[in-house]
Amino acid sequence: MALLISELTTILASAAGLFLVASGLTIVFGVTRIVNFAHGSFFLIGAFMTADLSPSIGFWPAMVTALVTAGFLGALLEMALIRRLYRAGELYSLLATFAVVLAVQDLALWIWGPEDIIGPLVPGLDGRIEAGGTIIPVYDLFLIGLAATVWVLLWAVINRTRFGAYVRAATEDPVMLSLLGVDRRPILTGAFMLGAMLAALGGAVIVPKGAAAHGMDLEIIAEVFVVVVVGGLGSISGAALAAILVAAVRTLAIVNADVTIAGIEVWQIELVAIFVLMAGILAVRPYGLLGRPPAKAEGESHGPADPIRPLSRNAAFVCAGAVLAFALLPMVFGDYVLTLATEAAILMLFAASLHLLLGVGGLVTFGHAAYFALGAYGAGLATVTLGWPFGTALLAGMVLGGAGGLLFGWFCVRLSGVYLAMLTLAFAQIAWAVAFQWVAVTGGDNGLLGVWPPFWADLEVFHVLTVALVTIGLVAIRQTVVGPFGLLLRAGRDASGRAVAIGLNVRRSRWAAFAIAGAMAGLAGALYAFLKGVATPDFGAIPQSVDGLVMVLLGGVGSLFGPMIGALGYTVAKAELLAITDHWRLILGLGILVIVIAVPDGLFGLYRRVRRAL
Repeated sequence: MALLISELTTILASAAGLFLVASGLTIVFGVTRIVNFAHGSFFLIGAFMTADLSPSIGFWPAMVTALVTAGFLGALLEMALIRRLYRAGELYSLLATFAVVLAVQDLALWIWGPEDIIGPLVPGLDGRIEAGGTIIPVYDLFLIGLAATVWVLLWAVINRTRFGAYVRAATEDPVMLSLLGVDRRPILTGAFMLGAMLAALGGAVIVPKGAAAHGMDLEIIAEVFVVVVVGGLGSISGAALAAILVAAVRTLAIVNADVTIAGIEVWQIELVAIFVLMAGILAVRPYGLLGRPPAKAEGESHGPADPIRPLSRNAAFVCAGAVLAFALLPMVFGDYVLTLATEAAILMLFAASLHLLLGVGGLVTFGHAAYFALGAYGAGLATVTLGWPFGTALLAGMVLGGAGGLLFGWFCVRLSGVYLAMLTLAFAQIAWAVAFQWVAVTGGDNGLLGVWPPFWADLEVFHVLTVALVTIGLVAIRQTVVGPFGLLLRAGRDASGRAVAIGLNVRRSRWAAFAIAGAMAGLAGALYAFLKGVATPDFGAIPQSVDGLVMVLLGGVGSLFGPMIGALGYTVAKAELLAITDHWRLILGLGILVIVIAVPDGLFGLYRRVRRAL
């Protein structure tokens, strides 16, 4: 009985912190339909401000200061940035809020320094009580009571106030709300402010149990996305139920530390367990436990507005010249430029494979790095463990990436929108966790070392070989897009209901697209492993997937050339900023924001507009 009470208290206290942050994201998405990556930044602000100010002004004034600051910044962010993106689509809001994350990370380093700040003690709540033969921290009971109080208050606000009625209307039928003459702007700003304050509240009350640490924004946002999606987007009660489920799964995984599966102790897979939970629930209930099917406008498109045609003769000559110039770089430049150019070429293929799903198929994926990592590990295992030749190892990486696309795609093609994106994120996190924790096979955190090309393939030769293989991959993707298969994918993207009505198998075409994109990303990952000499779990982590999205959107989702331009620009800019300043995140984030606001159709879109103007 004592053990049961102790575990139950631990689960509910952990769920309380998750719910406080997740409830804010649920409100923001429910009203604005914005996938807000910056939600974790408000969590970080709440934690650092509370930990930093508590020794001087006390915990409670510090917490209130953090909440007011986060609310003000949330309202400012919505009015200055997010309001410009409501019509741009969820992908551009994702890119913009990720840019905010980069900027806030650098500002946090500048304001609070690189060291973690130990969480403060909370006056009157640092004791323990005995119940049922076990000792329970008073602060855990406070967290549980606080979360329950917030849930009741949110329920009352949403269901018993005029503001709540407007919020429900904005969530369920924003068009009708506008037709009734209600100005949505104050509602959207208020919802964003409330969401930011709830995120900061979560950070403020969680920090006494640990420390304010840099990187906690991205760590919490992954878990919060799971809670929100499992519970059902827009459902406060669903978020509460999902938070308890997620906390229970993690606690049970830690408690059963003596269980071993395929050489992996269960306590080591407590992070991946929540993503397995999300994948399982979405497979049974595609819209979460208490969610509803989203209203999807027929004809909504994520892809190019202009028809995609085969290259003209002049365009083909320009492309051939660009490839030749890229291949001849070893004759002019040294190792640094060659390494950077080779990396950029590889990431062009990675971005183009993502664009096949995102732009051509309209399939929003947040976990494309999984196939990149599978390709890297396929090549690494073939080389280091099995001793296979270089060409066979590259093929192994490509095949393993394609197999991952087949497996994950089979589950994913039934979903759409944010639910599809979250399921792809879940599979990517599962793949990452296996690579991170299956030390006997993958090398764990250190990765597979010694993944080098053969002795004859020095940097110059490897660069030329990479350019050749990437060119073949890019041509294959383009030919796939301009052919009948590409037309079928675009039909499913632009008018899936009509496509199914005339007998087209949209789901099967999307499944095939996952396999093709996975194979191309796998080839890119295999080449990347040989370039770096190692295959690590970071190749499949969330930042790598987000980098792919940034490349596609920066270049422009409206063209097949956009992802390549975006990959080249993003890779060079990131490398150069890393070399010249410690504040590269801030500069890169601000640069991305300028492009999103000023050039929403990307760099290639800007080029086409300038060319038309001339």
